[in-house]
Amino acid sequence: MENARTFVYFCSMNDFYCPEGNTALLISGGVDSAVAVHMMCERGVKPHLFYIKIGMEGEDYSCTAEEDIELSQVIARKYGLQLEVVDLQEAYWTRVVGYVVDRVKQGLTPNSDVMCNKLVKFGAFEEQVGRHFDYIVTGHYARTGVDSNGQLWLYAGVDPVKDQSDFLAQLDSLQVAKSIFPLGGMPKSEVRRIAEEQRLPCAHRKDSQGICFLGKINYRQFITRLLGEKEGDAIDIETGKVIGRHKGYWFYTIGQRKGLGFGGGPWFVVKKDIEHNILYLAKGYDTSLQYGDTFKLADFHILTANPYATPGTYDIRFKIRHTERPVPGKLLHTAEGWKVQSSLPIQGIAPGQFGVIYDAEGNRCIGSGEIGV
Repeated sequence: MENARTFVYFCSMNDFYCPEGNTALLISGGVDSAVAVHMMCERGVKPHLFYIKIGMEGEDYSCTAEEDIELSQVIARKYGLQLEVVDLQEAYWTRVVGYVVDRVKQGLTPNSDVMCNKLVKFGAFEEQVGRHFDYIVTGHYARTGVDSNGQLWLYAGVDPVKDQSDFLAQLDSLQVAKSIFPLGGMPKSEVRRIAEEQRLPCAHRKDSQGICFLGKINYRQFITRLLGEKEGDAIDIETGKVIGRHKGYWFYTIGQRKGLGFGGGPWFVVKKDIEHNILYLAKGYDTSLQYGDTFKLADFHILTANPYATPGTYDIRFKIRHTERPVPGKLLHTAEGWKVQSSLPIQGIAPGQFGVIYDAEGNRCIGSGEIGV
């Protein structure tokens, strides 16, 4: 079992680690990054603001960033800060969209938000701009903290619904060490309250939904543009009966119910035959076929240090998707690799998504791996 250690959080309610140094802050035009600006300035730090542009130019794929930039400019003027727009479109489309397309072709369910953080916000930005700064501030709901040995770790945000530590679970230790997360110690309601109190123009702006680079285009339209359509059979896995035709396995994910378009349901996607372009479905809300309790972790990535280096079985908590509390389970480290055994049935375990591993209390984020087939 993991040795007990004493941990000190950098982030708590309305308090966070605010070091001396040259600081950059990634601003988006939303309420979270705007409040992060306020909190840094309130503590005497005047960060240099950067808006990252990742949407491709053009009628279809434009991210419609004009309003975001205008709101960011208002925040910059309010606090007397410099603002620059950094164009990372090429890096995003080469690294992140390329990753998405590759995984979708394999019948997997990719997580573009995780890879955007790793490869663009904390990757390409660091290569182009961030390397000139000592610290990078973002509006993510996460925390950092050190243990008694001086090792710095990533922690979940205190708001269980808004926690974004899972989106950061592919960062490396250097990226985490350079990061400051002012919002990690507070709930979203407090962030809204501060924004209203400070009369920030984005105080009531809705949180962004979906994948940024799509702009106003939905995910299905985006995949259609890149991969087209290819009709195949949709089969009831229990009876073997063809219940309809689908437009291509790449549009569907394991556990999906909404948007299937087949009558007589409800139907859940439970399996995909990539070679023959067949979609297998199970009927009914109570079907056990949509649940599982084990999955493999491919390429288990460690953020700081590996408390599970010795083969064995460890108590953990984990996530396989966003906006849920970590689930209790076991992490099995064997000669064959890594496997997670859940204490509860899990709906829709989708290969290609990330299994994010936390300590037994669900606070400290250890790392993540891609869920294997």
